[in-house]
Amino acid sequence: MTEDNAWAASCTTAQTFRLFEVPNPGVEQCRVFYRAKLKSEGLVGRAYLEMWCQFPGRGEFFSRGLGNTISGSSDWATCQTPFFLKAGERPDLIRLNLVVEGRGKVFIKDVELTAAPSN
Repeated sequence: MTEDNAWAASCTTAQTFRLFEVPNPGVEQCRVFYRAKLKSEGLVGRAYLEMWCQFPGRGEFFSRGLGNTISGSSDWATCQTPFFLKAGERPDLIRLNLVVEGRGKVFIKDVELTAAPSN
């Protein structure tokens, strides 16, 4: 942890960091959002959020925040990735990852998982 309550990841190559696993999140037919603040120092490549939803008898599916990445040296930016659950889709596990595609330093803080009604 850093002085501003962030985790720091120093990477020399591409890595995926498993931050949290949320068993039986109790969500169905909604939009699930994985949000966090990211910052980078000298990042060659990009970093983004990734969420995996595991469904009983169906396997795992993911959502990657490729439209919301950071790279180079950046100040704190709020990033998010959504997952749209249809009627009957009820995950029994959600995994929250930080993906770093390259080398450099990435910081992450204020991680949250929220749900909102589908429109």
